[in-house]
Amino acid sequence: MGSDIPVDSVRAVARLSRVLERSLDGLSLAQYRVLAQIAAGDERASRIAHRLALGKPAVSAAVESLRQRGLLSRGSVDEDRRAVALALTDEGRAVFDAAERAMAMRLQEIIARTADPDGAVAVLRQLGAAVEVLMSERAAGRRSERSEQSERAERSERSERAGCSERAEWPERAERSRRSE
Repeated sequence: MGSDIPVDSVRAVARLSRVLERSLDGLSLAQYRVLAQIAAGDERASRIAHRLALGKPAVSAAVESLRQRGLLSRGSVDEDRRAVALALTDEGRAVFDAAERAMAMRLQEIIARTADPDGAVAVLRQLGAAVEVLMSERAAGRRSERSEQSERAERSERSERAGCSERAEWPERAERSRRSE
C-alpha cells in the first residue's frame, strides 16, 4: 500500500505540518505536542515520550525548555518518588490555548480552499484515529517484544546456572574417571 501513496501526498502532509508549526509563534511542533500531552493528562515524561514516539532525550529537552520559559512546572508523584509530575502553569495553559486556536484558524484557512471542506475534515479525523491505532499496536508489539526478551533472558540465565553447576562438577568427574582407569 505504501507504494500506492503518491509522493505529492506525502509532501503535502509535510508542508501542512510546517505551516501549522509556523503558526505556533515561538513554540516548536515538538514543544506543542508535549504541552498537548500534558494538557490531556499525561504527567510523566516517560509516558509522553512513549505516547509521542519520541526519544526520552528529545522529550527531556523540550520539557526543560518549556520549564525555563515558565510554561511547565515539575512536582513529585506520590506513588513513585523517582518520577516527576509535569503540569502546565497558568502561562503554559494560556500559551497552549493560543497555539491551538492559531493552528485551528490556519487549518481552517487551508481546508476552506479544498473542493470538499467537510470531506477534508473527515479525512483528518480518520488519519488521527489511524495514527492512534498504529501507535497502540506498536506499543503492544514493544511490550510483547520486551516480554519475549525477558523470557529469553530468564531461560538463558537458568541454562547458564545449570551449565555452571555441570562445569563445576566436571573436574570432579574427570578426576574420578582417571582414578578408575
